[in-house]
Amino acid sequence: MTNFRRLPPTRLQKPAWAVVAAVLGLLLSPIPAQADDRATEPFHPAAWQRPEERAELYRVLDQHARVLEAQSAVVKAVARLLGPAVVHIEADAGPRPSLHLGGRRPHVEETGSGVIIEYRGNHYVLTNRHVIRHSNAEGIKIFLHDGRMVHPTQVLGDEESDIAVMAVSTSHLTAAPVGDSDRLEIGDFVLAIGSPFGLSQSVTFGIVSAKGRRDLRLGDARLRLQDFLQTDAAINPGNSGGPLVNLRGEVVGINTAIASASGGNEGIGFAIPINMFMFAARQLIEQGRVARAFLGVSLDARFDAEAATAAGLPYPVGARVSAVTEGSPADAAGIRVGDVVVQYNATPVENDGHLINLVAQTPPGDRVRLRVFRDRKQVPVEVGVVERP
Repeated sequence: MTNFRRLPPTRLQKPAWAVVAAVLGLLLSPIPAQADDRATEPFHPAAWQRPEERAELYRVLDQHARVLEAQSAVVKAVARLLGPAVVHIEADAGPRPSLHLGGRRPHVEETGSGVIIEYRGNHYVLTNRHVIRHSNAEGIKIFLHDGRMVHPTQVLGDEESDIAVMAVSTSHLTAAPVGDSDRLEIGDFVLAIGSPFGLSQSVTFGIVSAKGRRDLRLGDARLRLQDFLQTDAAINPGNSGGPLVNLRGEVVGINTAIASASGGNEGIGFAIPINMFMFAARQLIEQGRVARAFLGVSLDARFDAEAATAAGLPYPVGARVSAVTEGSPADAAGIRVGDVVVQYNATPVENDGHLINLVAQTPPGDRVRLRVFRDRKQVPVEVGVVERP
């Protein structure tokens, strides 16, 4: 709620009678006559503009408008290309427990958005698991761009990352191209497309305002894996599951959450990077579950600037190992308690949450190259990760 307050009164620096006299003097002073006798014309800004002056203003306006229209044409083209691939989702969540005795318990319907992609010749709708988690395939309605309604033929999801994939089988579907979210930078322009408040095919425009947002408290969702993109493109309830799109018309994220005190958009929205999403989506499609790698270490969440300085690091970076699981890949590779993992393959490790995500996005069986900070120097370590038990 916006708070309104009165402005404090302005104190006069001169006696009141002096101010009144000055104002009356201004009002009663004669208006100087114009050379072309325009003083008799109605006082209006447009009346003082000669036709040639207005023509020049329109010429200047046309030049500036062309620049903005060229930029707007990109947004309009992206919206036209991606619109047919974006869907509105309604999921019947069934009756919920009620405190009222007797009577019928109301049905609850979840609504959200989704985007159609093509994978190995088949079509799938990507969305958030929280949009459809209380429903089954028969209770999920997918409304296409052309007004048709279809039910998914298969529903798959991953609770840890709030990812859901639904197989759809019907004719004349339009699929959106999948981009590379690793190439996104802060400041890149993006569009959010979806059904906020049930208003389907709504398009908003903004930038990527931050990357790597983790440790967000998202209601009752137990999201162990978080690595959100942050955007100021307007995202509201109902946008969940819809695509975040770059200016090339590629899906670079799936809109998931907002930071809001009012329940509406306040300029901070979060999207799952599409690379993270597709890592799980491909496995769900191919094998019905998500297999993630296991390193075998516990990490110190209290590793801060003071601890980093004590370890000999110039600033807090990396993830400090607080325990090593016996018989794990980390144990076999010689990782020790107190080691600070500062690099995972070619990626600098920011903190413990970042390392957890990097491991989770690694296929089991891969060999990864680590750099650990030990005894005030960097030590290379190679580890063969296995599937998480």
